Amino acid sequence: MKFRLTMIHLQKITICLFILACFFAELQAEEVEQGTYTDLTNALQNPSKVRVLNLSFQKLSTLPKEIGELQNLQTLDLFDNKLTVLPKEILQLQNLQRLDLSHNQLTILPKEIGQLQNLQELNLTGNRLKTLPKEIGFLKKLEILRLYQNEFSSEEKESIQKLLPKCKIDFRDIY
Repeated sequence: MKFRLTMIHLQKITICLFILACFFAELQAEEVEQGTYTDLTNALQNPSKVRVLNLSFQKLSTLPKEIGELQNLQTLDLFDNKLTVLPKEILQLQNLQRLDLSHNQLTILPKEIGQLQNLQELNLTGNRLKTLPKEIGFLKKLEILRLYQNEFSSEEKESIQKLLPKCKIDFRDIY
């Protein structure tokens, strides 16, 4: 009888240890991902804490004006949505360093894009762009610009390269 009691206690202790291990692993994951959000509603509840917002694959056709409240946002990932235009409020994100607008339905980029002075990486792959505003040249910190799977003419590609001579621009066409 004592042996059976001991086995039950060992099983309970093992289960408790497993629960504790899971709890601590979850705490560590929260610390690593602090400031990262995948839900806009939650992000807007703590706008000053948001550093990364990943809204990929959300089937978004528009972004709310409140996106401009995320003043400390550094990375905005809007990959594979249905966006046709960007709200002007996105241009209030002065700390934005990385913007992924790939695989949407953008036909035009607002000229105010040049106001995002801290932008280092811009991905516009897989849209319907034929031209970029000349204000793109104001992005002096831009290091990487991905433009493939769009509809740029040879002349437009040359023009973009002249506007951003220090930027790595990727025009490759993949079908």
